[in-house]
Amino acid sequence: MRIPQIRLESTNAQIGIKTTNAVNNISQPKADLSIEQPKADMTINTTPSKLTIDQTQARADVDLKSIFRRTEEFAQIGYQDLLAGIARRTQQGAELMKIENRSNPIPSQAKQNSVKPWKEFGLGFIPSAGSVKIQYDPAKVNIEIEPNKPIINVKVNKPIYDYEPGKVNIYLERRNDLKIDVEMIDIKA
Repeated sequence: MRIPQIRLESTNAQIGIKTTNAVNNISQPKADLSIEQPKADMTINTTPSKLTIDQTQARADVDLKSIFRRTEEFAQIGYQDLLAGIARRTQQGAELMKIENRSNPIPSQAKQNSVKPWKEFGLGFIPSAGSVKIQYDPAKVNIEIEPNKPIINVKVNKPIYDYEPGKVNIYLERRNDLKIDVEMIDIKA
């Protein structure tokens, strides 16, 4: 016996996908940086040193006196001699007033007034020790420093983005297909 048989042959549809990857580039430029350091403000105040040498006494010891000092010394000597002369004349006058006491003061006064006193002689160091006076005041230095802060300027640069999006291309690679066939099959009973 012959029976018809239907044969179906189907082919599924096939989809093709083609992708292009996305490209993402990021670059970060360096920041613009400038640093400036101003010089510090410095002030220096100096009081100069002072050296004082007083050799007045040493010069006087070797008889190199100023005219003012000589005048002062002569005035002092004159005043002392005046007082000594007044005292001598007062004493001699008192002796002459007592002449009635049978004393003869005139020869002794004449001898006293005519003879000069002996001068003393002694060894000495010229100029005398310590006659030069030295005084030294050292210099004083005052230093003031005022530091200045650095000047820093920073400019941040934005990142650079370069982005290409990816693509997906979908297409039909193979169409679906259905074949229907009818065949006669022999079946034995």
